[in-house]
Amino acid sequence: MENNFTYATGRRKTSTARVYLAKGKGNILVNDLPLEEYFGREVAKILVKQPLVLLNMLDKFDINIKVSGGGSFGQAGAIRHGIARALEKYDVENRPSLKSAGYLTRDSRKSERKKIGLVKARKSKQFSKR
Repeated sequence: MENNFTYATGRRKTSTARVYLAKGKGNILVNDLPLEEYFGREVAKILVKQPLVLLNMLDKFDINIKVSGGGSFGQAGAIRHGIARALEKYDVENRPSLKSAGYLTRDSRKSERKKIGLVKARKSKQFSKR
């Protein structure tokens, strides 16, 4: 059986997105729901579509995404990263524009762990001399 899709993985914080890119009419499904239903906020929807808008390919691909972990914006960032990597795999000519826009770079920032004796990761209790 011949594969007629391109696969890529995107990550952000603790979210992981598996992106399947196939030729189509521009349908984007996230965990079997349309993009508009899955993400409530408009900013997250815009974030997901950024690589497609950059390359003017918004209505050329059907995208099926399985995403897990993290919050809504972490998931949106993971999906954006995955779509950018899939577009690069699909056509290497897309790499320079995606790279210059910063969509291929994995954002490695994560939440710092809480330390013993502190209230949060860096916040400590108020100090009083007396």
